[in-house]
Amino acid sequence: MQSHQTPAATPKNHVHHTHAHTRIDNYYWLNDRENPEVIAYLEAENAYTETVLAATKDLRQQLFEEMKARIKEDDNAVPYLLGSYWYYSRYEKGMEYPLYCRTRIKPTNFADLSAVQGEEILLNGNEMAEGHEYFSIGDLAISPDENLLAYSVDVVSRRIYTIQVKNLQTQSLFADTLAETSGEVVWADNSTLLYVKKNVETLRDEQVYRHNLGKEQTADELLFEETDETFYLTIDKSKSKAYIFVNSHSTETDEVLFLPTATPTASLTVLQPRQRNLKYSADHWGNSFYIRTNYQAENYRLMQTATTAHSIENWQELVAHDSNIFIESFELFEQFLVWEQRQQGLIELCVRNWQTNQIYSVAFDEPTYLAYLETNTEAQTTQLRFGYTSLTTPTTVFEYDLVSKQKTVLKTQEVIGTFDKNNYQAERIWATAKDGTKIPVSLVYHKNTPRNGTAPLLQYGYGSYGISIDATFSSTRLSLLDRGFIFAIAHIRGGQEMGRNWYENGKLLNKMNTFTDFIAVSEHLIAQKYTNKDKLFAYGGSAGGLLMGAVANLRPDLYKGMIAAVPFVDCVTTMLDDTIPLTTFEYDEWGNPNEKVFYDYMLTYSPYDNVKVQNYPNLLITTGLHDSQVQYWEPAKWVAKLRTLKTDSNLLLLYTDLSAGHGGASGRFKRLHDIALDYSFLLEVLKN
Repeated sequence: MQSHQTPAATPKNHVHHTHAHTRIDNYYWLNDRENPEVIAYLEAENAYTETVLAATKDLRQQLFEEMKARIKEDDNAVPYLLGSYWYYSRYEKGMEYPLYCRTRIKPTNFADLSAVQGEEILLNGNEMAEGHEYFSIGDLAISPDENLLAYSVDVVSRRIYTIQVKNLQTQSLFADTLAETSGEVVWADNSTLLYVKKNVETLRDEQVYRHNLGKEQTADELLFEETDETFYLTIDKSKSKAYIFVNSHSTETDEVLFLPTATPTASLTVLQPRQRNLKYSADHWGNSFYIRTNYQAENYRLMQTATTAHSIENWQELVAHDSNIFIESFELFEQFLVWEQRQQGLIELCVRNWQTNQIYSVAFDEPTYLAYLETNTEAQTTQLRFGYTSLTTPTTVFEYDLVSKQKTVLKTQEVIGTFDKNNYQAERIWATAKDGTKIPVSLVYHKNTPRNGTAPLLQYGYGSYGISIDATFSSTRLSLLDRGFIFAIAHIRGGQEMGRNWYENGKLLNKMNTFTDFIAVSEHLIAQKYTNKDKLFAYGGSAGGLLMGAVANLRPDLYKGMIAAVPFVDCVTTMLDDTIPLTTFEYDEWGNPNEKVFYDYMLTYSPYDNVKVQNYPNLLITTGLHDSQVQYWEPAKWVAKLRTLKTDSNLLLLYTDLSAGHGGASGRFKRLHDIALDYSFLLEVLKN
């Protein structure tokens, strides 16, 4: 299939010695983005990709235009009330980035803010992005007096943010510049900020500082430093706005510290000292802390404790543990408690009346969907905001009256053009894994698509970090569905769709389940005549890219093609190098290969280490030079090694975005070019 001159990375012998075991790594030298030879190789791979896919140039442009045409260009988010203002973001026609705005006058139509009165533009992302190839606004925080805005910006795509403060009365910027942060920022009072400092080498969020407005960053006070390299820090403010929480997280353990906003110069207090395998998070209302925890509850439960007696022996149960129900999150209201729970992989919203203790749930009737708690900033209300979407239903934001149980649509994502949800069919089926476990699968396809095994199918999976991949709507995906593709989500172990045990059985020494589950889903889809192996494609990104690499080594015969985006494929080498961003935090996810048992197990699935002399599917592999999560050299090394060992003539393409990172291009339209590249690859391979 390939007739063009393929790039070749020069092999340079490098030897790894670990646990009396030797690995030869001929492409270790690609681990240097400052080396001109490395950049030249990446550019050569980009040029090769463009040459090989030259015949798809018109198709890519067509895909881009049709995906862009479905987007309402002058769109807006649903405004929410915070203090005395309604806050929202909106886009202007033709612009890549949002404007962040507010108004004191409640909009009459939350779905269309074209006639909003009294608008103040807080930030214009388009003006701020000028001169930057990449641009991202992180956090926005309004001071208690509503006159100041603290916000964070990343212009490199390494997720290293700089915080600045804007006077919203004068529109002028303070001289204060807080560099090398995680992007999170919280006001303690009108002149005191808390933020998280990032280690620029490991990219671990490891220190919390207190900043006094008008002072140099060098004068900031270190409030807390996380010295355990397997933990990272986040900060947030309670629903009551009476406390700031500093959250120290690891995969298996949490610790929360708090600061009363009434005493912003105080020291932090530990809510409950960390204990190995104790996970918890907290919020506050009235005289109590409210806690979601796995304490004696694998699938979590909800607890309450007095702010004056907050250690674990004082926690009182509010919502009990259920081995069949996973509690995901909760929201506090003065009269109600609302929580998200997941049963058989699907979300329910549950409500408890504080006075009557009556509990009821908000039901949904599609076979596969996502419901979620939206922005609920005010506690003294009976109105709940929640969102809903499915594979056929565009994202809709509801306002739900917790007393009358009536719901009102505030806004439904508008899909421009001829879209009709009734033209598409969603299903939820179950595949049987290698060990007999039933794996849920969500599918969507156009109703005209044949169900006789002749349709092309794109199977997506992730399966790591306990992240649940839910069935959500995508207007860009319509470009595949309308061309006869079926789209399937494999809810494999390593996620948390079926509860905490689903995660535990797809990590560490159970990681192979993630890969064999995905393969079992593929085999089931073929057996049930949704597709055949000559039309089956797979897609995954980041840890899902690891999934693609492992599956490609294990069962290359099952797939016509694969797309691996920013893939984590050099697992052993990366996890042995604690200077690489995020390595130490992930020991509880993959294992620490400095321990032989994890080293040996990781070697059984690490895609780079298991490339062998065999045929491989057509492969498109994408990465970003400034990726903060998975370093670009992992996919680059993987492709270089594949080129030397694979025995087929199928496509092997590497595309590196030289100005972006883990999330790809910034800007809502720029991202469509990346999707058009993926789709054109699928459609081109399908022809051959």
